[in-house]
Amino acid sequence: MDKIVGIGNALVDVLVLMDDDKMLENLHLPKGSMQLIDKKTLFEIRERTVGQKLHRATGGAAANTICALAELEAQTGFIGKVGRDEFGRFFEQTLKKRGVDTSLLKCDCPSGVASAFVSSCGERTFATYLGASATLCADDLARSMFEGYSYLYIEGYLLQDHDLIVRAMRLAKEMGLQVCLDMASFNVVEAERDFFDMLITKYVDIVFANESEARAYTGKDPQEALQEIASKCSIVIIKTGKDGSLIKKGTEEIQAKPLPVKKVVDTTGAGDFYAAGFLYGLTCGYSLEKCAQIGTILAGSVIQTVGTALTKKKWNEIKLNIEAVLQA
Repeated sequence: MDKIVGIGNALVDVLVLMDDDKMLENLHLPKGSMQLIDKKTLFEIRERTVGQKLHRATGGAAANTICALAELEAQTGFIGKVGRDEFGRFFEQTLKKRGVDTSLLKCDCPSGVASAFVSSCGERTFATYLGASATLCADDLARSMFEGYSYLYIEGYLLQDHDLIVRAMRLAKEMGLQVCLDMASFNVVEAERDFFDMLITKYVDIVFANESEARAYTGKDPQEALQEIASKCSIVIIKTGKDGSLIKKGTEEIQAKPLPVKKVVDTTGAGDFYAAGFLYGLTCGYSLEKCAQIGTILAGSVIQTVGTALTKKKWNEIKLNIEAVLQA
């Protein structure tokens, strides 16, 4: 099985359950929004949540994908940056416990934290402090971090640092790795369209996008966007929500149906888990259709729970579903 290394923001998700929305008002957080916050607001959140029962989990798009791959017993690694603090230790220990080889750099600023405030109605409001994760830079990367891997998986949220992402892709290509890019967010694509185009044309082998990201990049609907992006790289995957996904490699084109889900609880991590399932299939040498089906199983499973930390029982169920797909 081929090995995959991911690079991205090393974040710890902290889930805060609220009886009412007073805390959001006090912190000036619009309900249902995702806000980037500074260190002062981070410390204020910590003060206001002292004594409350908090749920912690590793977060960040690429880390979610790598951890899900590790749960499927794929050989994985992760490159990122954390602080020398409790959250940094938690992030590193959790990844290692899951069997992920970590190349985590350390710095003196606080580790990145994504606080998720859950209202009584179930709506989530995010306050994200990037912290140490945002200080990862091109000079931090070394050839040795990519040694022994066949794939590099990069989250699009890193595109704000052009030097970092170009160096990561160059080193990966020099070491013979295939480069996988998840577009991450339509507003990131809109802001960095020309840079995305250069990366995809010059370095990227596999592109993951949802339909809004694909439209932001090409200005076209999913089917036409699929054709355009496929002309620039090896494999393109466009996730189309309740309609499933579209995949194209050369002349081969597939439309994968979504997994029937009774109730969607939380869509956090759906795209990250789809990528994990697809890449797992790819590293095992399965057909594109099987890869898409495995990706669909993982995405359909994570949206039925709060957060991205699935139970052992759920992972066993996922593995049985994958086995059924492979035997079909």
